[in-house]
Amino acid sequence: MLRILTEPIISFIGHQELLIVLVLVILLFGARKIPELMRGLGTGMKEFKKSSQDPPEPTESPKDDAPAG
Repeated sequence: MLRILTEPIISFIGHQELLIVLVLVILLFGARKIPELMRGLGTGMKEFKKSSQDPPEPTESPKDDAPAG
């Protein structure tokens, strides 16, 4: 039982399972739609990496123009 919890999940997936998943994806989305989906996924991953590596931009606190009184 402990061995199952410590191994990565990808080690449980064999070639046949990957082939079945690929066939199901093609059947669900169609061969023409898959490149578009992958392009969107790649763009999203690129934006996520960029935002996680860049330091956050400093935000300015709003200043009151009216004098206190």
